[in-house]
Amino acid sequence: MELRTLRYFVAVAEELHFGRAAARLHMSQPPLSRAVKQLETELGAALFYRSSAGVTLTPVGVVLLDEARSLLDQADRVHVRVAAAAGAATITIGILGDSTDPGATRLAGAYRRRHPHVEVRIRETDLTDPTCGLRAGLVDVALTRGPFDETVLTVHELSADPVGALLRADDPLACRDSLKLADLADRRWFVFPEGTDPLWQSYWNGGEPRKGPVVRAVVECRQAVLWNGTVGMTLLDHQPAEGLTVVPLIDMPPSRVVAAWNAGDTNPLIRSFVQIASTAYRD
Repeated sequence: MELRTLRYFVAVAEELHFGRAAARLHMSQPPLSRAVKQLETELGAALFYRSSAGVTLTPVGVVLLDEARSLLDQADRVHVRVAAAAGAATITIGILGDSTDPGATRLAGAYRRRHPHVEVRIRETDLTDPTCGLRAGLVDVALTRGPFDETVLTVHELSADPVGALLRADDPLACRDSLKLADLADRRWFVFPEGTDPLWQSYWNGGEPRKGPVVRAVVECRQAVLWNGTVGMTLLDHQPAEGLTVVPLIDMPPSRVVAAWNAGDTNPLIRSFVQIASTAYRD
């Protein structure tokens, strides 16, 4: 069994759909189906129950999925250790500026334990680039927040956090238990510079075009509210600075924490990063 074929099988087993698995692997469906069928022939057993609704694993498929994941993980470890021995094991991680996410702290510790000889380089970016330099080739993987244009990228959601309105503590709305976007319709918001990803801009402006001071970093967002009395959105669990408060927005979807990388990049350090991140953000 080739490692490539096992990766194909794992993709189908995790997606439980050949079409979605093919899209995930950036290949067409017919060669994927042929590869899995050939694997079943080699093993002498069916791995999937197939139906018009999709596929489910057979008992043999369940066993192979567990073994295949272990084999692929070990293969990645070998690749990384050999690269480290050759002094070539590095990964550059892009992180959105002023991140106090506890999941990121757990991830850093877990990644260091798994890959103690890998050099990790961190590139922190401001709020104008949610991909953290990924499209420009400045980082290998981004630990960031959606939504943003995902063209030619692969994006894996790690968690989702509720958001609230960031207000001055003496704002008339600051005493409310919760707010809706309509409550802020006539207010000035902080906005991002022209050229910022429109999906990202729209989310943090509550889906409406806004007017107000232009900001590039989290600290500038806070200062815009403090000095100008503008409003904006922030994570509900972020501790506001003195003079500010956060009120839950009940009609806004949560902010998604995601790992993103260039589609088709097979760097095992990225694959390991995403696996470790998925665990770190579940804890």
